[in-house]
Amino acid sequence: MRVNRILLSSSLVVVALVIQVSVLARLHLPGAVPDLMLLTVLGLALVYGHVGGALVGFGAGLLADLAPPADHAAGRYALVLCVIGYLAGLAKPENGRLKSATGPMVVVVAAAIGSTLLYAGVGALVGDTAARHVGLGSLLFTAALYDLLLAPFVVPGIMALARRAENDPLAESNSQAKKPSISSGWLSGGTGLRIGGQRGGLGGPKVKAVRARTARAGRIKGVKRL
Repeated sequence: MRVNRILLSSSLVVVALVIQVSVLARLHLPGAVPDLMLLTVLGLALVYGHVGGALVGFGAGLLADLAPPADHAAGRYALVLCVIGYLAGLAKPENGRLKSATGPMVVVVAAAIGSTLLYAGVGALVGDTAARHVGLGSLLFTAALYDLLLAPFVVPGIMALARRAENDPLAESNSQAKKPSISSGWLSGGTGLRIGGQRGGLGGPKVKAVRARTARAGRIKGVKRL
């Protein structure tokens, strides 16, 4: 991954984790907890693609596994977010621009349900049966609902930051092509001069007229002297 991707992804993931642990986890909402880490990974995966999404998801999940008050096996959430980031990156638009909000919302709902199922499945493999006591159906519904309500405030902003950090060379070349030349604008606007055969140039009509007058005056003076 590029350096700007790593810096932006790390910053967003750390901020999302702090908000997740200090604010969202303390709301005590019924069912699941709004997953800001998941939405952050989805926003970056929709810009960086499946490889970048998988890497960001693994790093974000591993950080969440190690951050207190984690009460599950390390690497469990890293596996979940790695798979979700990879799958979400496959839905990246070819031109990098989203035509409507329907696609990202579908991705958010599918990711919320898929991450809950995958997390519960991995927990069942390692002997964690907490999902059974809470109720898997309630977890799926509340996770999809909370993430869908939070997604419009998170995913578009993260995607915009990721696209800006990409420094698209095509966008830069197009913007530079639209801008006038600084030197020519300064010459034409600030001094009234233009280059070449335009007004006030070295080979312009005014200069030619002055030269013709000078030559004519020289011939007249020469005749008078004779």
